[in-house]
Amino acid sequence: MSKKIEDADLLTRNSYTAADITVLEGLEPVRKRPGMYIGGVDSHGYHHLLWEIVDNAVDESIGGHAKTIRVELSKDHRLAQVEDDGRGIPIDPHPKDPTRSALEIILTTLHAGGKFGGGSYQNAGGLHGVGSSVVNALSSELVATVRRDGLEVQQRYRQGVPTGPMETLRTEVRGSGTTIAFRPDEEIFGVKLHFDAEQIRDRLEAKSFLNKGLRIIFKDEATGERIVYQHQEGLTGLLAKVVEERGKPSVHTPFALSAEREQSGLVLEAALQWTEATEEHIVSYVNGIPTAGGGTHESGLKAGVVKAVRNFIEVHKLLPKGPNPSAEDVREGLVAVVSVSIAEPQFQGQTKDRLNNPEITAEIDAALRVALERWLTANPSIAEGIVNRITLAARAREASRAAVATVTRKTAVSHRLNLPGKLADCSSNDPTESELFLVEGDSAGGSAKQGRDRRTQAILALRGKVLNAEQASSEKVMQNKELQDIIQALGAGSGLHIDLTKLRYHRIFLLMDADSDGHHITTLLLTFFFRHLRKVIEGGYLYLAVPPLYRVDVGGKTYWANDDRHRDRLLAQHKGKPEVTRFKGLGEMMPAQLKETTLDPKKRRALRVQITDGPATDKLLGELMGRDAAPRFRFVMEGSADAEELDV
Repeated sequence: MSKKIEDADLLTRNSYTAADITVLEGLEPVRKRPGMYIGGVDSHGYHHLLWEIVDNAVDESIGGHAKTIRVELSKDHRLAQVEDDGRGIPIDPHPKDPTRSALEIILTTLHAGGKFGGGSYQNAGGLHGVGSSVVNALSSELVATVRRDGLEVQQRYRQGVPTGPMETLRTEVRGSGTTIAFRPDEEIFGVKLHFDAEQIRDRLEAKSFLNKGLRIIFKDEATGERIVYQHQEGLTGLLAKVVEERGKPSVHTPFALSAEREQSGLVLEAALQWTEATEEHIVSYVNGIPTAGGGTHESGLKAGVVKAVRNFIEVHKLLPKGPNPSAEDVREGLVAVVSVSIAEPQFQGQTKDRLNNPEITAEIDAALRVALERWLTANPSIAEGIVNRITLAARAREASRAAVATVTRKTAVSHRLNLPGKLADCSSNDPTESELFLVEGDSAGGSAKQGRDRRTQAILALRGKVLNAEQASSEKVMQNKELQDIIQALGAGSGLHIDLTKLRYHRIFLLMDADSDGHHITTLLLTFFFRHLRKVIEGGYLYLAVPPLYRVDVGGKTYWANDDRHRDRLLAQHKGKPEVTRFKGLGEMMPAQLKETTLDPKKRRALRVQITDGPATDKLLGELMGRDAAPRFRFVMEGSADAEELDV
């Protein structure tokens, strides 16, 4: 027997040969694994294709070669065109492959471009060098038109492969530039995705702030809209826009800094203001590319701000009575925009959402610290207001710490002290296995309490619709009983001072009715968590429970349907006379049913809440949940065509 096993093992090993190794040539790897290059095939990845082409055009502007960029969307918002008046992509034969033009090599070869040698672009955003070729690979069609050397030439591609040779359209052409028109491939992205005009407008406007004098023209063929973006005020104008969008007034005029380090080639621009918000908000860019994931440039800005303020307080002997301000206290309410240009940025991943250059932190820290401290000294009235703002933040933090000090979780004697009266706690003292279900109403809370696993599952019933944290001040949020019950039950504090090591439950579920009221309450709670318990979301602790809307009994078996479509699919799949029950609320479900469908970890369905784009989420919540009804009305009207049904 052992001899047969050895022979089989040898046969298995010998069957794994060089012939089993798959070699993907050209742009095949991009189509095989698009997520490796654009982060995913969702709306974010779809728009990332456009950003790659726009960033290439902006790089021409940064190098002083382009003054105008035009971006156009087709009527169906599925084809985009980007035109610049830069130098034009080279069209002469490439020295290493004379049979092909440089244009074709750039658009069909990974890691081919003008940003590797260091001569053509000083500070470019697309240093990974795969942007144009990736866009070409993931497009069902791409047309590249180049004006250069008195010629206008064009070449067409399908899924990254040329459909023919480069053609000359005109001769004796004045000027130069590049036009790229492309349609993202539905085989990759599906048929539902399209370009979002509003998102593109916001991105292009930000580009115009970051590049003084650059003229960007946006045209939407669906609406006939044509907008020209050109801003000479730079980052201070962008800062004013960000502060206005966040809806929290500033407490002083902005501070702005522009500096250049000759030795390293770093070019730094920053603008900042303290506002009445309870959290900090930093918008950052590297070579004109937004870095939603932050990075070393944001770390340098944060460190410089804290050191400058602390030095100013110490030198002028303004140390407040009470708790010493922490770094979080200093930055509370801070809104800042920072833009850096560097020769060789090291990004985390091809999507370039986080800067990793370690040397940048110290350089920005030093430049900002000196300039900000001088500005504070030169503006004593502004400095006094900022110090008072920081002092209040420190006192609020201390008060919050004291309030949760006795709810640190979880000793056998004291872990139930000072917990909300409506909390039916679990018996486990281990946060990693403990779960908290936030349930709508006493009726649903009763069913959940009876159906839960008392050892690991806690239930907190909430009364009605909770406070809208987007419209309420921090003081009102702190005074609201329902929201304070949540903070108290979690035991980790709130805002900037939250301490996740004290979190009493590592899985927190929002369990609401599967109807419009339940969705509204869920949205209110998501807004509260985003504004005051954001670290809970970022830590991966928050989930949406998905209770069924229908019970379908057919053929002697019971099925659970999440929505109308799911119900109809079940009815079509199973023969017999069905009996359909629609749950008006969780309170109508028997405890055993609620356990089977929603509470039991082996059978339940839940969605983890994630923040993929912080600024976009911040803006969306402001529009949907803020005081101004106009953005909500516009959102509803624009999305009405996509609403197939309403649950009323």
